[in-house]
Amino acid sequence: MSIKVPFLDLASQQTEIAEYVLPIWKAQFESASFIGGPEVDAFEEEYADYIGVEHVVGVSNGTDALELAYRAVGVGPGDEIIMPANTFIATAEAASRIGAVPIFVDVDDEYLLIDPDAIEAAISPRTRVVAPVHLFGQTAPMELINPIADKHGIAVVEDAAQSQGAFGPTGRAGSLSRVAATSFYPGKNLGAAGDAGAVMTNDAELAEFVRNVAAHGSSQKYVHSRIGLNARLDAVQATVLRAKLRKLDEWNAFRRTAAERYHSLLADVAGVSTPTVRDGNEDVWHLYVVRVDKREAVAAELAAEGIGVGIHYPTPVHLTEAYASLGYRRGQFPIAEASAGIILSLPMFPHITVEQQKRVVEALTQAVIRHGQQAVAS
Repeated sequence: MSIKVPFLDLASQQTEIAEYVLPIWKAQFESASFIGGPEVDAFEEEYADYIGVEHVVGVSNGTDALELAYRAVGVGPGDEIIMPANTFIATAEAASRIGAVPIFVDVDDEYLLIDPDAIEAAISPRTRVVAPVHLFGQTAPMELINPIADKHGIAVVEDAAQSQGAFGPTGRAGSLSRVAATSFYPGKNLGAAGDAGAVMTNDAELAEFVRNVAAHGSSQKYVHSRIGLNARLDAVQATVLRAKLRKLDEWNAFRRTAAERYHSLLADVAGVSTPTVRDGNEDVWHLYVVRVDKREAVAAELAAEGIGVGIHYPTPVHLTEAYASLGYRRGQFPIAEASAGIILSLPMFPHITVEQQKRVVEALTQAVIRHGQQAVAS
């Protein structure tokens, strides 16, 4: 019987932390302490220490974190936020929710990270923010992006949802700009048991603004200084995040080992292009993304063999129906558009085994060969 390989294995993570989490959850349920409290405070302090920033504000999810970060640096209706076209829609959605305009740009062909030259070319008098995305587990080229933003007097908001623990040449993801936002969706390297997120910054006033807006514009019960959101971090999620944070470096090391194994196993497989890491980056391999021709057929064959795969992302955001009103056309961002048709995310999680990876590569190799032969024959 062939080995089945899931795309993710969150159950193994939960098993590792259950001994710590379950007694605290029991106490929280007995005391009905669900919003705020010592677990939230402790997680914020511990994650701030881990990232290397002064302040972390835990919030309800990654999209709210992005919106709060954008609002904190002064984004309002009509302002423009530059971002890569090959991101998850939340990067743009958070801008749209406050009336701002997403301005999409292309990415480099090697790493699929936002292109600094494209950022500079897209800056206009209405540009307020550039939002680089730390995609797939490595950081965007912040050492090039920050000087561009400084020169033009615009803010930088990192979208760090795929990079918990990653390093760039100048520091850890989430600490590389004035403010950063992240998601702790369960499948992230640091994931909750539901939705959660955070805003990270060294600016005390900015952190206080985020905390206030996330609690209905209130820093004191029933005293509301502004119209806000209901975007607070739940205590039960903070408990999971504290437990997983203690495991994060170990789990990221397991991911790096798995990535190296994929590199080795796929080194001589014709028709499969493996990912590379930008100089100065320490990747945490949130995703292991290869490029293959006949991607849809290959993915379908892997799925039929019980191999879980993903596509991140099949449609660049500027070509989605949701953003058709912005008037972007196919062909404007050729690298993002071309890569969207050939990228394939292989199973990647800390507890993946050697046997599972060998099975993935075996099935992938067979699928690529088969569909390559069919293409030649046709």
